[in-house]
Amino acid sequence: MMKLALPLMLAWYFHKHEATLRLRDFAIAALLLIVPLGLIARQPDLGTAALVGAAGFYVIFFAGLSWKVLGTLGAMGMAALPLGWGFLHGYQRRRVLTLLDPSQDPLGAGYHIIQSTIAVGSGGLSGKGWLNGTQAHLEFIPERHTDFIFAVFSEEFGLIGNIVLLTLYTLLIARGLMIAANAATVFARLLAAAIALMYFTYAFVNMGMVSGILPVVGVPLPFLSYGGTALLTLFIGAGILMSVHRHRKLVQT
Repeated sequence: MMKLALPLMLAWYFHKHEATLRLRDFAIAALLLIVPLGLIARQPDLGTAALVGAAGFYVIFFAGLSWKVLGTLGAMGMAALPLGWGFLHGYQRRRVLTLLDPSQDPLGAGYHIIQSTIAVGSGGLSGKGWLNGTQAHLEFIPERHTDFIFAVFSEEFGLIGNIVLLTLYTLLIARGLMIAANAATVFARLLAAAIALMYFTYAFVNMGMVSGILPVVGVPLPFLSYGGTALLTLFIGAGILMSVHRHRKLVQT
């Protein structure tokens, strides 16, 4: 629920200080983001921490964060990567190393990526058909109903199905950003934009993980993966977008 609570809090904070927004306000907002982010990462749960951090960052970015400040922070983050490696747990390091070379442990840490990429590639152009995927139904793909549902979808519906799915996600995200652009208040605009891009983050991380271009983390695919709290937060986000649209500012004609 923090993936919704944090954008709500940050959007309220920037709305409250809309008239006198200064660099100090962005620093306070960053602190409000870092505290829960650090607690989640310390569990450790990097997947959820990444989603919560992205949702909070979107609010700060759309509130008017300077590109100069953003570039400076990005450069500092890149420079700190070697130091961050030392703070990672052993299994987290293995995930990164497995991403670079899954074949080094094909029956262990690399198993997920190898089997999912086989499923994605074997789908071909049009897929093997509904319920005809061998990788999925012979149980080679782990967590095929949740985190790796995209591998099952790709195998059964192929490239054409993936293009349709990406188009639907693009339309959903674009519609959310349009709602944000027409919102009545700063609070509604920031919240709607953060929720719309939260859908993007979910989809990008999940598809990247299954395709082997991102480390394996526990992130579901929006509205496709079986889920409890994650699915609930996605639907609550959709309801918030609809509410923002319902209360949008009327255009004078």
